[in-house]
Amino acid sequence: MAASLFSLDNHVFRLYTTYAAAVTLKMMCLSLRVGYLRVTRKVFMNKEDAHGKPYVKQDDDVDRALRCHRNDLENIVPFLILGLMYVTTGPSVFAATWHFRVFVASRLFHTVAYLTPLPQPCRALSFAIGLVANISMGVQVLMNGMV
Repeated sequence: MAASLFSLDNHVFRLYTTYAAAVTLKMMCLSLRVGYLRVTRKVFMNKEDAHGKPYVKQDDDVDRALRCHRNDLENIVPFLILGLMYVTTGPSVFAATWHFRVFVASRLFHTVAYLTPLPQPCRALSFAIGLVANISMGVQVLMNGMV
């Protein structure tokens, strides 16, 4: 039975893989943005990265992109773990779709709100919405695991 849960024949698992890939690629794109900003603005954390040229250690846009990326790591990694465990609970396609969709949309909006920057509470609300989706999946995993 466990093997069929993690098969693309399982619609919920297929949804998970799609949304997990989307949010992971978004996070990777943000990493590329940080690298691009560092190189074009000559903002390096280590002297050896500057190849002997003068460098700046701080830039507001680089710092903002780094904070956004760190926030992604703090939220997307738990989604990847909880979402996979959530698949094992056999949720309805409707419930799983909305958990995954809400989380990914919240992270996309969070990135836009962080990098633009949009006024608060835009970023805080998008963070909270994604957090609620993760907590909901986690609670359901715990409830299904209780004997």
